Amino acid sequence: MRSAKVPNRHSLFWKLAILLVGFCLLMIGLSWTWGRHMETQNAFLSDEARGTLATYAAEAEQAWKRGGRQGVDDWLATMAARESIWMAVVGPDLQSLSSTPLTPDQSRKMTFLRGIDWPVSRRVTGLPWMRLPFVEHPEQGLLVIELPQRLLPGQYRLFWQIMTNGIIPGLFTLLLCVGLYRMLIMPLIQLREQAKAWRADQLSARVASSTTSRNDELGELGRAFDDMAERLQGTVALQQQLLRDLSHELRTPLSRLRVACEGEADAEQLRERLGREVDCMQRLVEDALQLAWLDTERAPPSKEPIQVQALWEMLAEDACFESTWPAGQLHCALDASCWVQGNLNSLAQAFENILRNAIRHSPANGVIRLDGRRQGDHWLLWLEDQGGGVAEADLERIFAPFTRLDGSRPGDGGFGLGLSIARNAVVRQGGRLWAQNNGQGLRLNILLPVASPFPQLIAGSYNTNTLRDMGKTGLPV
Repeated sequence: MRSAKVPNRHSLFWKLAILLVGFCLLMIGLSWTWGRHMETQNAFLSDEARGTLATYAAEAEQAWKRGGRQGVDDWLATMAARESIWMAVVGPDLQSLSSTPLTPDQSRKMTFLRGIDWPVSRRVTGLPWMRLPFVEHPEQGLLVIELPQRLLPGQYRLFWQIMTNGIIPGLFTLLLCVGLYRMLIMPLIQLREQAKAWRADQLSARVASSTTSRNDELGELGRAFDDMAERLQGTVALQQQLLRDLSHELRTPLSRLRVACEGEADAEQLRERLGREVDCMQRLVEDALQLAWLDTERAPPSKEPIQVQALWEMLAEDACFESTWPAGQLHCALDASCWVQGNLNSLAQAFENILRNAIRHSPANGVIRLDGRRQGDHWLLWLEDQGGGVAEADLERIFAPFTRLDGSRPGDGGFGLGLSIARNAVVRQGGRLWAQNNGQGLRLNILLPVASPFPQLIAGSYNTNTLRDMGKTGLPV
């Protein structure tokens, strides 16, 4: 069984886990602290109630001091008009200090008196009886009072229960939902809007930076969407540009064909002209289709170790046959130890286009040289010609399709597709291709991954016949 992959530290899993755990801890803490606070508020007398009862105890003490029993009777009569509850002033022996003695039932209740700081249970039937010692001389007596209804704690118990158990948790849950919405739903909405923009042919639409800058899975998805949009936009732009350039390039041979057909040339000359123009258009169409295929093909090509020296020998032989250049003008300084990893057909086509471009723009007695050196896990190869080079501002532009720098280098011919095809082929194999001037001409640098040679092939035995047998077929010019 495959083990589950542990999410990385930027994973959305950890964000959600922290958010949910934090929410649970917050609710537990709120329930504990707020619950205890509300329990205190609902079980103990408020400061206002304690102050009122303490005032009553002080008044009872003063009445006893001033008038004895008669003073207590007068004060109780006054309090009866103020509070519709039972109260009594008793001595240390729990006997009444007024002229009215306690009933047996009242005497029994004297054993269940509550202090002012005690919790008041609401499960007791009736109003609780409170004991309030005298303020100045507590040992002389105390006031026993049935707690007034208005002083009972927990008057808003139901309201606070609704707040504690309903409204406050609901508000925090709403905040959690807002956080989840911003974390999960808003990026998905942005991705949906970009998909709608694609459907409306708005290929320039991009996901908001707030999503693509994230380090989690949604950020990766947003960046993937942007990469797809850029690839799609680039592919569509290239296809449109190819169609425009191809239609423009085809007008010239078609115009020459029309002139030839309308002229007075004999049949042999007309046949020769037709053959040249058809070959020209065929090469143009093949190169354009090859470039479009390289740009739109996404499947990685098959790769194998390739000995560059043997590949060069094969390409130099074909190039000398086509251009009538002597083999001594195509020099390779690499030895048999230079092996690179790549697709043989694509790499051969890239080198062939680069070599033909160098021959086309070099003087008839020029020398073209291939050399390179090992750089870590790559081989840096370069091909130098003697064609005079190009302007520094055009070193990147020469790789654009249908680019021909008239007047920048001697010679003519071609459609400006060779270097573009070569760069695409090299990039698809994990390499790089760029240009620079070397003083006498143009130097094209090729960076390719290093490969170990085939076990069954020794250095030097990877000859042109071996290359042909491994799949090199006809390559477009």
